[in-house]
Amino acid sequence: MLVLAIDTATPAVTAGVVELTADAVLLRAARVEHDARKHAELLMPAVQAVCGDAGTTLRGVDAVVVGTGPGPFTGLRVGMVTAAALGDALGVPVHGVCSLDAIAVDAAGEGPLVVVTDARRREFYWAAYDESGARVDGPHVQAPAAVAERARELGAVAAAGGSAPSVGLPVRPPESPSPTGLVAVAAPVLRAGTAPDPLVPLYLRRPDAVEPGTRKRVSA
Repeated sequence: MLVLAIDTATPAVTAGVVELTADAVLLRAARVEHDARKHAELLMPAVQAVCGDAGTTLRGVDAVVVGTGPGPFTGLRVGMVTAAALGDALGVPVHGVCSLDAIAVDAAGEGPLVVVTDARRREFYWAAYDESGARVDGPHVQAPAAVAERARELGAVAAAGGSAPSVGLPVRPPESPSPTGLVAVAAPVLRAGTAPDPLVPLYLRRPDAVEPGTRKRVSA
């Protein structure tokens, strides 16, 4: 099974083609570019490039896996809308996975772990994982001091993700989700042929935009 994996939940724009077998997750091609302001411009060229690098076309893809965040509104929407559109056009299933979980798959090792990424507004997105990479708490959005305190309470021995250096723990790669990490999280349902759940973005915040209130009177 060939799976197209994409993620735009962090400043990195990630795209890759991954071969999923009965017992392995094999990277065929990947592109990762860092520009928090150009997700929309960079994603589809990266998708087309990884298909070419993998010796396939979009029509050769059997499924799409996309990171659902948590992440800032604009960047996260780019990846999820693109994934949904590709799935509809190609007639293939689209599976959403937590982007922090994908980082944890690659960073898991000895001892508990926290994954921490930039939420802007002087806050972090974070979640906690056991040594196997299974999530045990989160995802949340909190101030850096609160994240560091909670990481200590949970006994974390390391941190991963783009904001990991701010937690005060030994840092493990990666900074952003990899294509293999994304597909590894979705592997059980992909192998089982389970129908995907609806794509739901993990914003963790209310949007800045609000409905306008009643207009003020300007005359008596």
